[in-house]
Amino acid sequence: MPSRKLGLNLVVVLTIAALCAGLWALVNRPVSAPDWPEQIAGYSFSPFRAGQAPQHGSYPSDAQIRADLELLSSQTDNIRTYSVEGTLADIPRLAEEFGLRVTLGVWISRDLQRNEREIAKAIELAKRERSVIRVVVGNEALFRREVSVEQLSAYLDRVRAAVKVPVTTSEQWHSWEDNPQLARHVDLIAAHVLPYWEFMPMDKSVQFVLDRAKSLKRLFPKKPLLLSEVGWPSNGRMRGGADASPANQAIYLRTLVNTLNAKGYNYFVVEAFDQPWKTAEEGAVGAYWGVYNLERQAKFAFEGPVVAIPAWRLLAVASVVLALLALALLLIDSSALRQRGRTFLTFVAFAGGSLLVWIAYDYSLQYSTWFSLTVGGLLGLGALGVFIVLLTEAHELAEAVWMHDRRRPFRPVIAEQAYRPKVSVHVPCYNEPPEMVKQTLDALARLDYPDFEVLVIDNNTRDPAIWQPVQAHCASLGPRFRFFHVAPLAGFKGGALNHVMQYTAADAEVIAVIDSDYCVDRNWLKHMVPHFADPRIAVVQSPQDYRDQQQSLFKKLCYAEYKGFFHIGMITRNERDAIIQHGTMTMTRRAVLDELKWADWCITEDAELGLRVFEKGLSAAYSEDSYGKGLMPDTFIDFKKQRFRWAYGAIQIIKRHAASLLLGKASELTRGQRYHFIAGWLPWIADGLNIFFTVGALLWSAAMIIVPNRVDPPLLIFAIPPLALFLFKLGKILFLYRRAVRVTLSDAFSAALAGLALSHTIAKAVLYGLFTSSIPFFRTPKMRSQHGLLLALAEAREEVFILFLLWGAAAGIALVQGMPSPDVKFWVAMLLVQSLPYLAALIMALLSSLPAPQPQSLEQPARV
Repeated sequence: MPSRKLGLNLVVVLTIAALCAGLWALVNRPVSAPDWPEQIAGYSFSPFRAGQAPQHGSYPSDAQIRADLELLSSQTDNIRTYSVEGTLADIPRLAEEFGLRVTLGVWISRDLQRNEREIAKAIELAKRERSVIRVVVGNEALFRREVSVEQLSAYLDRVRAAVKVPVTTSEQWHSWEDNPQLARHVDLIAAHVLPYWEFMPMDKSVQFVLDRAKSLKRLFPKKPLLLSEVGWPSNGRMRGGADASPANQAIYLRTLVNTLNAKGYNYFVVEAFDQPWKTAEEGAVGAYWGVYNLERQAKFAFEGPVVAIPAWRLLAVASVVLALLALALLLIDSSALRQRGRTFLTFVAFAGGSLLVWIAYDYSLQYSTWFSLTVGGLLGLGALGVFIVLLTEAHELAEAVWMHDRRRPFRPVIAEQAYRPKVSVHVPCYNEPPEMVKQTLDALARLDYPDFEVLVIDNNTRDPAIWQPVQAHCASLGPRFRFFHVAPLAGFKGGALNHVMQYTAADAEVIAVIDSDYCVDRNWLKHMVPHFADPRIAVVQSPQDYRDQQQSLFKKLCYAEYKGFFHIGMITRNERDAIIQHGTMTMTRRAVLDELKWADWCITEDAELGLRVFEKGLSAAYSEDSYGKGLMPDTFIDFKKQRFRWAYGAIQIIKRHAASLLLGKASELTRGQRYHFIAGWLPWIADGLNIFFTVGALLWSAAMIIVPNRVDPPLLIFAIPPLALFLFKLGKILFLYRRAVRVTLSDAFSAALAGLALSHTIAKAVLYGLFTSSIPFFRTPKMRSQHGLLLALAEAREEVFILFLLWGAAAGIALVQGMPSPDVKFWVAMLLVQSLPYLAALIMALLSSLPAPQPQSLEQPARV
């Protein structure tokens, strides 16, 4: 049987690996295109190299220019320049060495003094250098609205009068149609026809160029036509159907230059070499118009079929290797996992591995600056973090749904002769409503257990009218019940529990703790304490549960959210003896607690104690049967405070126990226990890091609104990882709640909504926890009165503020940029998805302000 299972696992892995490789192959199917011709009409030539830029006055050397011209001379005998500043003025002289003819560019801008320098130098070169065959005065100067038609016409007339070669200006094709009078001042029409900027799909762009050329020839029949810029970028944003990619650039240019050659057009391919400095003016895409990259390597094959990613086989192998490494970790200790679960994890590992490799490859195509390297490093860490969180989330899902049998089930022990030592039940209180605490004590008085005591410890409640009725009620319940009021008392809840240990009966072997709002089932101790018969068991835990979920819609949603942890996460953790001890419905062996004590430095002293129990090599038992029901927070702010405390405490624990959790030092934690404690808190850490993504998204979006022509939407690889994780987690909640918790789809949506609403709170707690060591203990008030709409909104003011910022950014981009292309639409959609947790917080705040129905009895009925 084991060999058969191993064989089936191998078949599944090989099948999915083959599908992964097949997908890489499918995306990279060879596409036919004409070979690059031996000669093209010309190249637009800007010789700047890495670290050089005209804005900084950093120009290439003559030797560098000479090397570029030698390379280009093998494909063309014409080049076009754009300026005569700096060493660019040496190009005509150097070009003559290689038999290249130069269409000399004169840069025209708002800088009138520079215009005069450029014109004077160009006239000098045109007169002196035989390689100069025409002069182009201005490049899209009208389109940029940097000069008027009259100014440009005057410049053209001056240059035409001074030189003997043809003179023109170079503008986008529609600028010539809009300003036909300009033709009277030029010797030929020099037009840019760039379908990419016209939102044209690549497969329709060659015909688009031909149509524009015919239109210009009809409009100016007596003037020669020069297509002074034709090209396609290899990277950058999408514009409508225009996708900037290496494959599209190769197919388009190879098809276009052959077509233009056949029809006898004169043209310049823009451009010879990538020019990263152009991103300042044209956005990210401005860097990627070259046929050659910045290192002077051809960016695509000049002959044979075009493949989108030439190195796709290597990337496919990397994807498979990464997926197998992840899968090997996921399938450790998976003997109880059904084949469906293994198949699911295999699929997730391969999908995640492929996505991670693709992100790394796509980012490798970008030109690096200190900023991009920093962003790239953060992106890489973020993508890796998302991959790890995705795998842990998938692992929990698989183990919650597709297990054969539970390896460590702890069912109620009902045998009459079972082990039942004396139990001391501790009830910590602080400023709690007396009537609520009385209900808790009355339920304890009904316990069906032979030997127990109840110690109530009220710490730091100032008002005697609150703690004295509880004291009197304890006295009325008999000698089993004792009350202690201590003020002042340091150490939060842990300090109170440590204080009351000195008053615990000497013969009590088990310490049980419940919160002061919990009405326990009469069989709680009877059914759960016998698990301590195993000497390795140090902790016995029952789930937190609640009895007021029908009191309001707000509490119904909270109740749905709570159930996930106790009926999914805790059950899967129990399989590897790695439960989170939580401070109510918990029992601890007296001898262990005497040694370890509650941590008074941690605001989640319960979870911290449980971890130390495991570090000692002891064990815990978790029963999914509910034996007590408490009260949920009444308001959204209290709901948030409770989760803030849990998340902040988790970070405190991680920081204090980092060596033990990460390296296994000075502890007897098993690998499975270390995995669950780290993996269980990773989603909260991811929420904390997501704040930085949100801030970055808002800043980037603001730039897109303020300077839309200079700032493009971020590359998809910036948004895909967090978006993929969000969608996976949402789908996981909806699927798991229906399969594992057995709730309706509406309850699953309720859980998702309530969980989303806490994202910002958890993120803040994580960041606070990383940078501080302690904060005041947040008590979760119970039976608090309802509050109004304005107060509810105030409770979610941070979330509402960020919500409106995200919505405002999405609306601003849509209004300013008009959503012309898929990448803009995707970014707007990402902003809206990013706003969902903040919208959920607003909804929860509003729901908590609704009037509650008539109060019902909250007392827990006894079990039969």
